[in-house]
Amino acid sequence: MFFTYLRRELRRRRKAALVVASGLALGIALVIVVNSVSSGMRDAQGKVLESLYGLGTDMTVTKAAPPASEGGRERPRFNFDAQDGDEAQSSDIVMPQGFETLASSTVDEVAGQSGVATAVGGLSLSVIKVDGEFKPGEFKPREETANGGGGGGGTGGPQGEVRGGGAAFDVNSYTVYGTDTTHLDLGPLTSSKITDGRTFKATETDAEVAVADAAYAKEKKYKVGSEVTVKGTKFEIVGIATADSGDAAANLYIPLKQAQTLSDSKDKVTTVYVQADDSQQIDAVKSAIQKNIPGTTVTTSADLADTVSGSLSTASDLATNVGKWLSIAVLVAAFVVAGLLTVSAVSRRVQEFGTLKALGWKSGRVTRQVVGEAMVNGLVGGALGIAVGLAGAYALTAVSPSLTAQLGAAAGGPGGGGGGPAGGLVRAGGPGVPSADKAIEIALTAPVSASTIALAVGLAVTGGLIAGAFGGWRASRLRPADALRRVE
Repeated sequence: MFFTYLRRELRRRRKAALVVASGLALGIALVIVVNSVSSGMRDAQGKVLESLYGLGTDMTVTKAAPPASEGGRERPRFNFDAQDGDEAQSSDIVMPQGFETLASSTVDEVAGQSGVATAVGGLSLSVIKVDGEFKPGEFKPREETANGGGGGGGTGGPQGEVRGGGAAFDVNSYTVYGTDTTHLDLGPLTSSKITDGRTFKATETDAEVAVADAAYAKEKKYKVGSEVTVKGTKFEIVGIATADSGDAAANLYIPLKQAQTLSDSKDKVTTVYVQADDSQQIDAVKSAIQKNIPGTTVTTSADLADTVSGSLSTASDLATNVGKWLSIAVLVAAFVVAGLLTVSAVSRRVQEFGTLKALGWKSGRVTRQVVGEAMVNGLVGGALGIAVGLAGAYALTAVSPSLTAQLGAAAGGPGGGGGGPAGGLVRAGGPGVPSADKAIEIALTAPVSASTIALAVGLAVTGGLIAGAFGGWRASRLRPADALRRVE
């Protein structure tokens, strides 16, 4: 009897039921779209951080370099290799960049902290190479004076000028990253994928081999098997790596020991990459490292996320703040309207319900009938809302609007190198150019998760219950006499 009456009443009041269901559908669809867009924002932000942080890295440990006025690094000096009579000259400067170096023992100290699964060290280097020629000019003595003095006068040597001299220098700057070849699952290379050749072997801890970034290799016309010289040492390129998104961590990657030797940084690193046992305990691990290893700066992915700017950040704020409150407002309005429409529908059926009570229906039975109708309306609204929400999310993913993201200078710490946790990286733009100057483009998607669908179903049921509660309350107040009054 319940389902028969329910089916008949819903068929009779299709328009009213559709209005209630449509209101709920609008609110539920908006929730699905906002949730899926927010999820897409988190995925996009994750790609940005991964391109800078490395896959699997939960945090990095660095030490900010003090300014030169407080005992920081001295300005580098070039030492040219020209011999007497040679015109060609060349000089390489290889130095740690971005952050102050840490003792290699710091890696073991970090690894020993509670909650740390793995810790790996890396050494970020900046290379400035100057090649050129210096052409001495011809010395022309001044003519002797009319009185023939020529020799005396205390000039201290012949007087004249150099004519025809000149110099032409070519400055090439790039970045090199010393990589721990025994732990390639963590560190700077994890933000890139080997697309040609191979990566390092675990045994190549001090080998003269290198992996080149694809963009840099294309610029310099390097390929697998090519040789590149860094401060007089020739490295064979064994692999080409392509960054997953954004800029690569460095132009060249070499074994850590080789990087330490080239930069006179024996047993030194600039960055310690850390992977935690449990992603839920990252804050606790960060606190433990800062407490037990003083003088270090610990940067987590959450810290980095706060520095991301650009249209990605703006869109994320809109989705998180405006979108969330708009969804709540629309849902509340939809629930209230559904409840009021249900009350109105019950009021129009006073004669019907009064008659049913006069025939022996108890208030509870009438209430259950009203709640049942409201629940069906809620489920229909939920189904419509899920369909509309999925269509909206699919359309957004198909369009895939492009967003830009930049890493703010705050992520680089006070050392001034900029560029984030991968050692304060200086990208291909040259020394002193922070990676924040490079915008990363990310295509926005709107993935819909099972939890979002479950939330939509829950909202549909909740909307039906709220509407049923309104209608049930009104129906429970009806009396058989109400029907008689309506007839009169």
